[in-house]
Amino acid sequence: MRADAQRNIDTLLQTAMAVFATSGVDAPVREIAEKAGVGVGTIYRHFPQRSDLIAAVLRREIDACADAALVLAAEHEPGEALARWMLRYVDFIATKRGLAKALHSGDPAFDTLPAYFRQRLEPALRALLESAVAAGEVRADVAAEDLLGAVASLCMQAYEKGPDHAKRMVALLVDGLRYRASSAAPFSSRSAD
Repeated sequence: MRADAQRNIDTLLQTAMAVFATSGVDAPVREIAEKAGVGVGTIYRHFPQRSDLIAAVLRREIDACADAALVLAAEHEPGEALARWMLRYVDFIATKRGLAKALHSGDPAFDTLPAYFRQRLEPALRALLESAVAAGEVRADVAAEDLLGAVASLCMQAYEKGPDHAKRMVALLVDGLRYRASSAAPFSSRSAD
């Protein structure tokens, strides 16, 4: 795809996400097209079904969240990069939450998204986690997939009170990761202490 065509698709997906966030996933395609500055035909040419557009939006959000790990790792110390990425992941969960109605519709267009989510986000978090463990900034007995699930669980409960509450709960989780960080032995082997 040409660079200008890719930019147009990126703008379209970004606009679709913004429209979905404010008007829901059932927002008229015409609204998305107008805000993106394209014709309705352009949307249907690239995304024949609404579910195709929603799946593409979610893949874009997954990619952005995964790619943020590299940027944060380059700009911050390992523990800080991990903490910032986890808060970025909270923002991603908020995006996903806005698309929940569509994602749980049973549409086969969404069948590959859970595997794509794991393929992109688990390695991104694992790299941040391993760096923070190696630097002695977080405990060593946490797996990336468990941490993704823990943050998602916290967010499901906390979002009833608003996104700031969810971020506060995740900040508490990050503080918990720092507990016993300097100990080399995993928590399970210290349980008899």
